[in-house]
Amino acid sequence: MEPIVSIRHLSKAFAGVKALDRVQFELFPGEVHALMGENGAGKSTLMKVLAGIHARDAGEIVVDGKPVDITSPRAAQALGIGIVHQELNLMSHLSAAQNIFIGREPRRGFGLLLDEEALNAQAAKIFARMNLALDPRTLVSELSVAKRQMVEIAKALSFHSKVLIMDEPTAALNNQEVADLFRIIRQLKAEGVGIVYISHKMDELQQVADRVTVLRDGQYIATVPMASTSLEAIIGMMVGRQLEQLHEEHPDTAGNEVVLEVRGLSRGSAIQDVSFVLRRGEILGFAGLMGAGRTEVARAVFGADPIAAGEIRVHGQAVRIRSPEHAVACGIGYLSEDRKLYGLATALDVATNVAMPSMRSFLQLGLFLDASRIRTTAESYVRQLGIKTPSVEQQVQLLSGGNQQKIVIAKWLLRDCDILFFDEPTRGIDVGAKAEIYRLLHALAAHGKAIVVISSELPEILRLAHRVVVMCEGRLTGELAARDATQEEIMRLATRREERV
Repeated sequence: MEPIVSIRHLSKAFAGVKALDRVQFELFPGEVHALMGENGAGKSTLMKVLAGIHARDAGEIVVDGKPVDITSPRAAQALGIGIVHQELNLMSHLSAAQNIFIGREPRRGFGLLLDEEALNAQAAKIFARMNLALDPRTLVSELSVAKRQMVEIAKALSFHSKVLIMDEPTAALNNQEVADLFRIIRQLKAEGVGIVYISHKMDELQQVADRVTVLRDGQYIATVPMASTSLEAIIGMMVGRQLEQLHEEHPDTAGNEVVLEVRGLSRGSAIQDVSFVLRRGEILGFAGLMGAGRTEVARAVFGADPIAAGEIRVHGQAVRIRSPEHAVACGIGYLSEDRKLYGLATALDVATNVAMPSMRSFLQLGLFLDASRIRTTAESYVRQLGIKTPSVEQQVQLLSGGNQQKIVIAKWLLRDCDILFFDEPTRGIDVGAKAEIYRLLHALAAHGKAIVVISSELPEILRLAHRVVVMCEGRLTGELAARDATQEEIMRLATRREERV
């Protein structure tokens, strides 16, 4: 069997920095080929070259046995190459069908009028092929993240794609939604579609991938069969070193000062009578299934959402936090699960992002920003946190996910927040960067910071937390000391639907 796509000796540089150096990759019909590597390894760049978003500097791309020059996304689509980005690109005010065929709508009346009936019929045909129960007329704004992703896949298939690139497709999906996605992937595979699957989630790859290609620092490392290759071997190829496991004993923080106390916090059905304490030097894990109310609690404490009832005490003093600005003034920082939307100004440079919550402290004569001191301060945090960037003048959007997360941490450390909420701190971050974030969180706790970690990954909760509180449907359903916490016990509490602690 001949490959649908062959990439040979492909190179790409940005501003003189090589993102890809003589990389190779092959994809066969009906194959799910995983592309793996740490953040910054070149995975997304390689796929963006294949999808016509970036032009290659050197090398060759062969599609169906013929060398091609993919100069634009439209050229890629004409070759049957579709991509589903991690950040979905849909227009929420339009229907699912309108999003799928935008710019290519069927027309009637000598091309003057849109043919809505034909538009919806064509979309329905694609949904039927995917075995997806979705009304094409539904507005995208009314769809869940999972359904929006299905619309993105349908959009790619509408170009008669024989190659489908999926970049972190399950990042925001729950277990049932992931199962639905895998069903569609297997169906497309059976139809002969070749799928490139980019993910950091090893357990997913074991379920869907046939082969794995590993990139490291922009270079091709190896292509191996998934079924006969251990996860440890793949991780070793990704990072080029053995990752040490953090099996450290959690210190006893039971006698430490309570820095945050929440009593009877409520907001509709999202948060129902939630109470907990957080101590200095402690990492408190918040576990639960998606929709359990964990993020809602963090946002309420941070003043991002109003509360109906409850009391918040910081260092023993009752406070009424009405806004995020007030929360920051109380020494509370919140690292959102969507760091690009809520945590960073990605078009700005590293130094500006680090200094942003503390800009007033960099004013001279109350009027002018001290740019030199901002740069020096940012450089200090870059060294302290091991942020990999050419300089503090680099745009944040050009850095890897792990380094972006460290910048968010740096800005709250500079603001000297004693209480830090980390919401899904390693989402979209590779295994090497995860280990660095884990070490950093433990170091912050050891220096007296009080930390709440919200995570959907139970191994992450178990690895980090001194204590674990579990939520289900807006309620707290249990609390576990680190020594008593297991995945099984957490899941039992996470599915305890009608009980209170």
